[in-house]
Amino acid sequence: MFQFDRQFIHNFDWVMVVILLLISIMSLASLFSATWNGGPSPSPIFFKQLYFFLFGYALILLILNIDYNELEILSYLAYVAICLLLVYTKLFVDSIAGTQRWINLGFFHLQPSEPAKLILVLVLASSYSNREYMEKGYRLRDIVQPAAITAVPFLLILIQPDLGTALMLAILFTSMTLFAHLRWSTIIMLGSSGIVCGALGWLYGLKDYQRRRIETFLNPESDPMHHGYQIKQSKIAVGSGQAFGKGFMEGTQGHLNFLPERHTDFAFAVWCEELGFAGSLFFLICFFFMLFWGINIALTARDKFGVYLAFGLVMLIFWQTVINLFMIMGMLPVVGIPLPLFSYGGSSLLTTLVAIGILMNIRMRRFQTK
Repeated sequence: MFQFDRQFIHNFDWVMVVILLLISIMSLASLFSATWNGGPSPSPIFFKQLYFFLFGYALILLILNIDYNELEILSYLAYVAICLLLVYTKLFVDSIAGTQRWINLGFFHLQPSEPAKLILVLVLASSYSNREYMEKGYRLRDIVQPAAITAVPFLLILIQPDLGTALMLAILFTSMTLFAHLRWSTIIMLGSSGIVCGALGWLYGLKDYQRRRIETFLNPESDPMHHGYQIKQSKIAVGSGQAFGKGFMEGTQGHLNFLPERHTDFAFAVWCEELGFAGSLFFLICFFFMLFWGINIALTARDKFGVYLAFGLVMLIFWQTVINLFMIMGMLPVVGIPLPLFSYGGSSLLTTLVAIGILMNIRMRRFQTK
């Protein structure tokens, strides 16, 4: 176990810390602007997110003092616990805006579906790392167990209803399963099954508002003042920033309340409007460098569990980022996926910081024997 001594300092992942601090500063600056109401002090939302960041940093330091292999032992207990929380959320939590997603803890509203994504990565990493390598790839029957593990939280989140987060679980399963090496016959069968399930889901599984979101994405002009409003205003905000933006806290789409959800799902649109292409490019370079660094961590991990775990954590952050960015540019339907580290939300932010803490943990122990 690492302690705060020379060994800890020597192995500390300073690269990840620097890039994380840069992203955190940009995130808080954007949130300050998006939620500022003209008063003498920042909004309560800003301070809450700041406290979440500080608590998340403390969690990272705690995680670094635990060998990540111990997480493999705890992963299935955490999986059972999160599934029970999802059941509790559906049965006993009051509905907010037609959904049951948040457990009121008094000082904090916990959204169990957020840590469920992280815990699924842990369990899938454990499952695949304990399997013997097959040169020709896994057969369909070899992935029944990981698929079943994914299906339980997937269905529990889907009935909240939260289609976006449920799809994230499916994407994580697909990414980690392909990384584990499948036979081409298995890929073809899974792809065909996915197409069939997608068609059946469109016909019978989606609720009316979910179907309207997809229809609006395909043709936002058909309903410009209702379901297409968010997409239109987001695209205006992103485009109006031009090369260098309108200036910090000078954006009109956000400050004049044209842009809905400007501190959550569409937080990056505010940044694009105020900092323009140059500021957006700098943020994206920092963010994707962090992801490339995560891939490097996966490639240099000391064992199979570390490799699968690091890869899954990078995919967790990567896919949420890509979906959110495409969403604010009108290239994907609005599905409520936050931009990691940037969108306001305690559950999402803490989940992402814990994921980064585990990545740092894996890198710090890459030369250490078990």
